[in-house]
Amino acid sequence: MKKLLSGLILFFIAISIHAQQPVVQIYKGTAPGSENWKQKEVEYTQWGEKMVRNVVNPTLTVFLPEESKATGAAVIVAPGGGFCWLSWENEGLKVGEWLQAHGIAAFVLKYRLVDMGQTEEDVMKNAGPVMQAMMGIAAKSNPEEELQNYPNVANVIALAQEDGRQAIKHVRTNAARYKVNPDRIGLMGFSAGGILTMGVALKHDAESRPNFIAPIYGIALNKLNVPDDAAPMFFACTADDAVVAPLADELYEAWQSAKKSIEFHVYSKGGHGFGMRKQGLPVDQWIDQFGEWLKVQGFLK
Repeated sequence: MKKLLSGLILFFIAISIHAQQPVVQIYKGTAPGSENWKQKEVEYTQWGEKMVRNVVNPTLTVFLPEESKATGAAVIVAPGGGFCWLSWENEGLKVGEWLQAHGIAAFVLKYRLVDMGQTEEDVMKNAGPVMQAMMGIAAKSNPEEELQNYPNVANVIALAQEDGRQAIKHVRTNAARYKVNPDRIGLMGFSAGGILTMGVALKHDAESRPNFIAPIYGIALNKLNVPDDAAPMFFACTADDAVVAPLADELYEAWQSAKKSIEFHVYSKGGHGFGMRKQGLPVDQWIDQFGEWLKVQGFLK
């Protein structure tokens, strides 16, 4: 009996350790620009899913595939949440698990967010103005100019985009450690994470350039001056997404005009924030089509 109990204990310890994905810091020390931030990160559950708010120290949660399945490709995943919080499970962990299972190294990014406060009452009070600001910015014909009317939000978005660049630098610098190809590192973002993705896609240096991008129901708040080294893009949203759908064609036209590769999916139904949530709709297959796109692009050799 003692041997059986000892075996069970070791078994469950092994499961627990296996379930905990490694987490790495992307900056040495405090992230530049938030040295004076005092808020504390909060992990919580909402709508039955894990969420995160008040991120001060950006990290990557690492999902590495089995060596026998590894393709050499890597994707940094930026969940959405209006820069108020992160949809950590639906647009982060579940995406990382899918990529890992398909031989793609995944790095789920916790990027810096607006301070929402420590209590639920604080969140309710602070989230409304930030979300209204985000909606107003997105709806304007010149969102980059409109951002100047919301300096606090604009500052956080700039820091979050810098976290995206730093995440790519980290993975590329440590490519041998993670057993990935430094020329096959992509950036995927959902909603606000898509804004982060587009910010990096439009402004980067050689070390922080993504080799491919996937803004999922995410738009650009920066001017769409497509750089000469713009990465191939996979884009997905739904026609009943009242925020993103009216603006999505701007991304398509910009990439097409610049003669850059783009695959563009607009599903009829599914709303905003579908992520990995199954709704019994064609949009449920978006990530499978993303995987097929990676094959066609040659990133899964």
